[in-house]
Amino acid sequence: MRANTNRRTLLKWLGATTAIVALPGTGRAFSRRASAAKKPNIVFILVDDMGYADLSVTGSSHIKTPAIDSLARDGVRLTQGYASTPICSPTRTALLTGCWAQRFPVGVEEPLGPNAPAHIGVPYDRPTIASVMRDIGYHTKLIGKWHLGDPPEHGPLQHGYDEFFGIVEGAADYFRHHIVVHGKEVGMGLARGNSPVEAGGYLTDLFGAEAVETIEKSGEKPFLLSLHFNAPHWPWEGREDAAAAKTIPDSFDYDGGSLKKYEEMMEAVDDNVAKILVALEQTGKTQDTIVVFTSDNGGERYSQTWPFVGHKGEVLEGGVRVPIIVRWPGHIAPGSVSDQVMSSMDFLPTLLTMAGGNVAKAGTFDGADLAAQLTGKAASIERTLFWRFNANNQAAVRKGDWKYVRIGGKERLFNLAEDEHERAERQGAEPQKFDELKRLWDDWNRQMVPYRVDGFSEDVTKTYIDRY
Repeated sequence: MRANTNRRTLLKWLGATTAIVALPGTGRAFSRRASAAKKPNIVFILVDDMGYADLSVTGSSHIKTPAIDSLARDGVRLTQGYASTPICSPTRTALLTGCWAQRFPVGVEEPLGPNAPAHIGVPYDRPTIASVMRDIGYHTKLIGKWHLGDPPEHGPLQHGYDEFFGIVEGAADYFRHHIVVHGKEVGMGLARGNSPVEAGGYLTDLFGAEAVETIEKSGEKPFLLSLHFNAPHWPWEGREDAAAAKTIPDSFDYDGGSLKKYEEMMEAVDDNVAKILVALEQTGKTQDTIVVFTSDNGGERYSQTWPFVGHKGEVLEGGVRVPIIVRWPGHIAPGSVSDQVMSSMDFLPTLLTMAGGNVAKAGTFDGADLAAQLTGKAASIERTLFWRFNANNQAAVRKGDWKYVRIGGKERLFNLAEDEHERAERQGAEPQKFDELKRLWDDWNRQMVPYRVDGFSEDVTKTYIDRY
């Protein structure tokens, strides 16, 4: 009862405060104090394995996400947002580097796991979303899931973050804070900086509380707070499952979960987003803070992806189309909806520009600077995006409204403007467009790092046992 009461209180208070600082319909939010010359703080919220329609604002039939929805009410929601890949660690590579994930060996591990080559990680000389922000005066902190290498060699502190509190591997039990294999806790698990750490509690709440504390203690220096929840990734555990978690034999919970449990996990995320928005308001930082919300790939078994088909691990829209919501009072008109195509790798140049940085001086990136599009200063621009996935030899390219897809040994052509459900095959009617997109993908693919010749182990549990 207390959790529900706190949730209602937080959201009621949040709604009242956002009504003060953002006036829908005006195209502008009004600050209580001058902040035009101040670099904006950035809170970048990334969730794990969430489907496109798992938010109330994107069409969920049963999950309630009023705090996340408030970001769309007070900012811009992109209807054509994409994850750079259909699985976690490669997308995180693209987000971190602002480049195609497949330019780097770590970015072709799908996902990065215990059978990956030793010492793998993003190259040290590669600018990252954290390092470019730190270079222009930001304090940078990552809370949550990392999944791009092991500290102290390739942890967040080695790639631009001043602080890190979170899980190193690609998943963890929500109460034991490690991956559990055959009853054994493996890997580093929960860490602070480069070192493992012990803490009690439900991971989603731990990460939310750390974010609130970071905001409350942030002072006047601008900050980049990357908050990467591991939820709603398996194992399927809600806040009330602490006792059961003590005896769970394996985190690879392929036979567990339910729609109801998934709903609990998503609403726990929303609870913590509400607390973060309240913390920004109470510290007077709402007007000076960009808040981003998105997912690392499409949804898994309990997700909704309508109107799209496919899921995590597939290059169909359901595997790569994700919500992107950005709030920036006074710069992004409340209640905006944009058809701009945007991908994970675009956040680095876009946010750097919003922070007053110079993208050309920061490095060379594949991502596009879409700051003008998000703030309504320029019309949407056409993008060409590429995907590939080693499993089942998948490939896809989107150029404008057209999408070429190779999956299940078959090649398809779709017009997403007419058929976002990817069912109306257009290859026969548009052979030239089909050939054009296929050639584009081949040309792109030749520039990328090839997959390892030794492939990837299908027995994930065995590789963890062998390593640990």
